Amino acid sequence: APDVQIEDGKGTILISSEEGETEANNHRKLSDFGIRNGSRLQADDFLQDYTLLINVLHSEDLEKDVEFEVVGDAPERIGPKPSEPASRNISNGSDDGAQPSTSTGNQH
Repeated sequence: APDVQIEDGKGTILISSEEGETEANNHRKLSDFGIRNGSRLQADDFLQDYTLLINVLHSEDLEKDVEFEVVGDAPERIGPKPSEPASRNISNGSDDGAQPSTSTGNQH
């Protein structure tokens, strides 16, 4: 039962765990909500007691036909963990083992 909101100081909810509450958002683009490079989203699932922060980063370097890519920590913002050597801090985030998603389904 996740809720996803924009960290915009207004608490704008994109996806609600309440059925039907945000259905009108399903076919809208992120840009319709003012989400752009550097925006942050917070996904909160109270049933699992789990919160995920999502940093939206614009990239011109995606492979052909790839609309978006899900990666781990964004090195530009997070930096390497103290126990990791600095050489693991790859600027494009491609060294984390994540594979690009080719899903073309609803994007929230």
